Amino acid sequence: MASSLAVFHASFLVILLSIACINAQLYTSFYSSSCPNIFSTVKPVVQSAISREKRMGASLLRLFFHDCFVNGCDGSLLLDDTNSFTGEKTANSNRNSVRGFDVVDGIKSAVEKACPGVVSCADILAITARDAVVTLGGPNWEVKLGRRDSRTASLSAANNNIPPPTSNLGSLISKFSAQGLSAQEMVALVGAHTIGQARCTSFRDHIYNDTNIDASLAAERRSGCPRTRGSGDGSLAPLDLQTPTSFDNYYFKNLVAKKGLLHSDQQLFSGGSTDSLVKAYDTDPSKFTADFVAAMIKMGDISPLSGSQGEIRKNCRRVN
Repeated sequence: MASSLAVFHASFLVILLSIACINAQLYTSFYSSSCPNIFSTVKPVVQSAISREKRMGASLLRLFFHDCFVNGCDGSLLLDDTNSFTGEKTANSNRNSVRGFDVVDGIKSAVEKACPGVVSCADILAITARDAVVTLGGPNWEVKLGRRDSRTASLSAANNNIPPPTSNLGSLISKFSAQGLSAQEMVALVGAHTIGQARCTSFRDHIYNDTNIDASLAAERRSGCPRTRGSGDGSLAPLDLQTPTSFDNYYFKNLVAKKGLLHSDQQLFSGGSTDSLVKAYDTDPSKFTADFVAAMIKMGDISPLSGSQGEIRKNCRRVN
């Protein structure tokens, strides 16, 4: 009887360990033994890319957002289309917009030399996003790791889940809520627009059709973004009018002054439920950075693949 009980306990322990492996939690020291130099390998590649082009910092951060909002943080955004596979790069919010894939390729190459077959592309995106923020003067945080890479992607989910620049406040709150993120976390995360630029196609409707925009800003932006579609579509303008290459709280100061570049930006401060949050971040930069860090960590926890799920891609652009 005792022997049978011991066997039962041993079997039950194996089952528990298997479940724990499948549902493994992310943690900051995941690669401490298998790839101890992961952070020192990624950081200089990110810094070099941003030193060549400041805008790249925002682009690398944005890759992590757009990946996590489609079936979780699984590196699916990085997959290229093939004759038999359609990825997410041609989704409405990604086409002619997301960029920095070549930088990710360079990071992956460096990581593969240091630790072959160990670090996922999904984790590389998470580390790269943090390093991009830090390089542009933003806050630092410990990145939780242990994600694995998806073997699939979803164009339809990318089209449906990522909020377009025409979104109203209700839609923004709803789409972030669908990812388990609160309205406060949404406002903090959208604060990433304190860096980077947007194409004319993203802000044309706001500068010509909306009334909740500073008149001088609208006039200035119209000079480089004609009303006629197809003309000047690729013209760029900074999302943060004041300090577009520094990670700070000036984005929120611009919103209070009705100088948000996108319709969706100004929705955060336009007489709605998030006005008080914008005001708080406008006056207290430390609150913004603290809330941004907490929200980034939470976003990084969205539906990761772990344990034996997915794979560790050798090339971020294609499955093994």
